[in-house]
Amino acid sequence: MSRLRLVTVFLLIFVSAAVPQLQAAQAHPLSETKAADKEGEPGKTLPITAKTAVTRHKVSIGGKEYSYTATASFLPLTSEAGEPEAEIFSTSYTIDTPQGAPKRPIMFVFNGGPGAASAWLHLGALGPRRVEMLPDGNLPAPPFRLVDNGSSWLDLGDLVFVDPVGTGYSRAGKPDLAKGYASVRGDIESLLKFVRLYLTRNERWSSPVYLVGESYGTFRCAGMADQLAEHGVALNGIILISSVLNFQTISFDNGNDLPYQLFLPSYTATAWYHKKLAPELMQDLERTVTEAENWAGSEYQLALNKGDRLTPGERREVVAKLSRYTGLSPAMVDNLNLRIDGRTFVRELLRDQRRTVGYMDSRFNAANVDPAASSGFDPTVTTIRPPYTSLVNNYLREELGFKSDLEYYTLGGGIGHWDWETKNGYADTSDNLRNTMAKNPYMKVFVASGLFDLATPHFATDYTLAHLGLTPPLRQNITTHRYRSGHMMYLEKESLAQLKRDVADFIAASSKAANQ
Repeated sequence: MSRLRLVTVFLLIFVSAAVPQLQAAQAHPLSETKAADKEGEPGKTLPITAKTAVTRHKVSIGGKEYSYTATASFLPLTSEAGEPEAEIFSTSYTIDTPQGAPKRPIMFVFNGGPGAASAWLHLGALGPRRVEMLPDGNLPAPPFRLVDNGSSWLDLGDLVFVDPVGTGYSRAGKPDLAKGYASVRGDIESLLKFVRLYLTRNERWSSPVYLVGESYGTFRCAGMADQLAEHGVALNGIILISSVLNFQTISFDNGNDLPYQLFLPSYTATAWYHKKLAPELMQDLERTVTEAENWAGSEYQLALNKGDRLTPGERREVVAKLSRYTGLSPAMVDNLNLRIDGRTFVRELLRDQRRTVGYMDSRFNAANVDPAASSGFDPTVTTIRPPYTSLVNNYLREELGFKSDLEYYTLGGGIGHWDWETKNGYADTSDNLRNTMAKNPYMKVFVASGLFDLATPHFATDYTLAHLGLTPPLRQNITTHRYRSGHMMYLEKESLAQLKRDVADFIAASSKAANQ
């Protein structure tokens, strides 16, 4: 399977491989201006400029009320010659500070895919409004609704949700320019320009700066951090949610046995959740996952390295252990040659019930109406796509006053072929993260992983972090947290609140370190 196909399947998109090419930018109608009864009244629009909508609102976070300004706008990107090349759409939230007070922290937020808009972190976790899911993160009955987000990060700093070119409303100026943005380098360079321009136009160069990424957004953040340092932007911190920096850790390719051992603990957590493990393994999830990690990093790793050199006795022992930790039958494990890829696992674990489990969140499951098929839809995506797509469109138009006839691409549709810029290797920005940490020893890194995430498994993230080659003092700048949730751990209310508490502690600690 090609790496492009793997990323399309395993990260955020899960859409047809035949996505349409990026459309040319259309004329964006100006946002409507609504008369405000009095300045600062919630939901009333302030004076606007072309392609910009500015509104004032209030929200209660942690029992305290905050008044904030929301700005939905385009930022144009130009060539060195001043020729327009693209427009990047963003939604930002700022809280006014008294004259002479220190600048508030500012967080630039990116989702993944590549091909996912920022709507997921925007309306799922960080923004002042969020999509209301069921308490366990499942799909509620339509019509869907937005509610105030009491776990918003707006009290920690100002927020800028950025849609890379080809996502959300962001578009290249001409079809022939779109290809340049659909690549690792072009994507990162365009977002570097956005951050620099935003800091300049909004006079925020003296603010503490953080990057926040989810999934491929973490890959972006690591690559951007290194380049930002070269442009004089020293970050206070990077927040990585459901991280993937080295694609070798998640690419099930012939000759690459690394993902098989790194996915195993997540298979174990999933089998635990669906009650497919032996009774003694069902008693304590954390202990069982740790046991699977220890075996995956020792005996299983050695067995994979031996390949066909395994003796019949050694093979039987590995088959038994692999069956024990995955909930799959010994016969199936043996037939798969001890190598269980993610697509196979999600369709086989509940085959006896004619159901398939989610990839981005393996707690979710759906009817398997085509058991003979080798692949199918991800129940996680079918859970999140309708409410997030409908509500981001409604929210931008009705609450923020931003009007556009463009399609807001939430998850695929605006990007065609992605250029990974590799030939014989794997896309990797872990070196960029390491270099940035060496250049800026004050920068802190926060890493959040879900135990039920089969798109960016926690053990793969741990492996990448353990192979950065950092010195002991720099290693202490990394904080990791695990959640009993999936790729989008914020879908579940309990994990949403815990993520906010953990990030608040991280921001406080990184700010304290910067002031010492």
